[in-house]
Amino acid sequence: MNTEHYTHLVQYYETDQMKIVHHSNYIRWFEEARGWMLERAGFGYDKMEEIGVIIPVLEVGCQYKSMVRYQDEVCIIPKLVKFNGIKMTVQYEIKDAKTGELRATGMSAHCFLDREYKPMSLKRSHPELYKMFQGLLEEK
Repeated sequence: MNTEHYTHLVQYYETDQMKIVHHSNYIRWFEEARGWMLERAGFGYDKMEEIGVIIPVLEVGCQYKSMVRYQDEVCIIPKLVKFNGIKMTVQYEIKDAKTGELRATGMSAHCFLDREYKPMSLKRSHPELYKMFQGLLEEK
């Protein structure tokens, strides 16, 4: 299994009466893993917002493969698959931490905005961020 992943232990409040994770939590886990990926790359959301870069979600999707239950530990593997300096797309795999069984896959699409909520090109406005995202895109 990929060693570059974010690990999450399922909490009781994330489940329904059957102790199965509610579908909305997978989207939250995508965000957690995306934040982890950016921190690991050296420039998390807090640092981006300090310099005036905002990254809203344009689209998100999830395909559920098998159930995740209370106290299961999952690995969420985020991967930057598209980036042009103005928009990006991240794909995700959620796997059981013990068995490696695929539990869900998904994606999220984002754009980069300035403090006035206007689209920005990272290549022009923040070349250091552009370089970081290029590095993430090129990771195997």
